[in-house]
Amino acid sequence: MESKRKRAVDVLDRLEEAMPDVRIELDYRTPMELLVAVILSAQCTDKRVNLVTPALFERFPDPYSYARASVEEVEPFIQSCGLYRAKAKNIIAAARALVDEHGGEVPHSRAALEELPGVGRKTAGVVCIHLGGDDAFPVDTHVKRLAYRLGFSRHEDPDKVELDMQALLPPERWAKGHQLLVWHGRRTCFARAPACERCPVADLCPKKGVRTRPTPGPRATP
Repeated sequence: MESKRKRAVDVLDRLEEAMPDVRIELDYRTPMELLVAVILSAQCTDKRVNLVTPALFERFPDPYSYARASVEEVEPFIQSCGLYRAKAKNIIAAARALVDEHGGEVPHSRAALEELPGVGRKTAGVVCIHLGGDDAFPVDTHVKRLAYRLGFSRHEDPDKVELDMQALLPPERWAKGHQLLVWHGRRTCFARAPACERCPVADLCPKKGVRTRPTPGPRATP
């Protein structure tokens, strides 16, 4: 376990050196904008979310404006995001809960965030770490994939993957560690064909589940 902990820290050190500008790629200015952007990012790229949110945030600048809105008013702004009808309903319902139960403020507690309609554990964790709330190591598809390939977790359940990662790393590294794995998954450790030849942690990775590319043999002489 100690050697695995050391390797996990070494992996983060190298990834941080390779990606010193790591940050969340969703654009937001307020806690409510962050919450809405993270809800919209489910099964949708951050780039797409960032295209639709400027107009959305101008029309609905705070929880109170969402709480007064109808689903039909919100939907046109987010139609290009996946599952937009369900997301419109969840955003409005979450805003109403914020107004009714939290004085219009986005809570920094993960448990309180998880009680909001449409806010799951991963979404709550992402919001928390960027608002300076509860410590968390949110697990999305990239984090889950990399945790397995690196030999840090064998689980499929994101909650169990998060517990495994939390056991390996000190809490002060969870937030940036999550973001580093997300960026590495998007830029190098792709789902189908990871670019191991340019990976800064290739020698620290057991490459679990990764199909090695066959080395081309010599060409036959005509």
